Amino acid sequence: MSSIVLFGPPGAGKGTQAERIEKSTGLPQISTGDMLRAAIAKGTDVGLEAKSYMDAGMLVPDDVIVALIKARLMEDDARNGVMFDGFPRTVVQAEALEKIAEISHVISIIVPDERIVERICGRFTCSGCGSVYHDTFKPTKVEGKCDHCGSEDFGRRSDDNEATVINRLSAYHSQTSPLADWYRQRGVLREVDGDREINQITTDILQTLEK
Repeated sequence: MSSIVLFGPPGAGKGTQAERIEKSTGLPQISTGDMLRAAIAKGTDVGLEAKSYMDAGMLVPDDVIVALIKARLMEDDARNGVMFDGFPRTVVQAEALEKIAEISHVISIIVPDERIVERICGRFTCSGCGSVYHDTFKPTKVEGKCDHCGSEDFGRRSDDNEATVINRLSAYHSQTSPLADWYRQRGVLREVDGDREINQITTDILQTLEK
């Protein structure tokens, strides 16, 4: 199988689906964020170069990211393809990726913005054990008490508010719309309805990958 790309807006459930795809297909998941952190921790040449940009508060240039990906694709577990998670984000990145990897499927998880806002703004986390809950979709069984550790101390991320989420969605759409069109023209884009039960989404994605 060639490599696949998975993308979707924040809060679309991409992380959950990525884990399931990896388990079902055996394709290792490649997250550029994880790769950057690993390269920096190992002190590789690319990692040190990336760190210099990050320490200066700058975005890591595309050529550095692509060099990191190219090295990752040389590893044994990537021999039959990989699953890119969160990359590419722009057409320029997609063009660079096309030169070093064959992409057979691009899965775009579609969720209406209003549902994304509801999902993200309703999240809260147990301060004791880190368990994640949701006001509507996953409340605690006993109000005000963690199901796992019994803690009564919970918190919400400061950026899990409507204004911030809407701004993040706006940035996502402005970047992703041209990218989706670019892949659609190449006949590899597959859009999946992400506003459904998790297992239904997984089934659709895996059926798409088999085609």
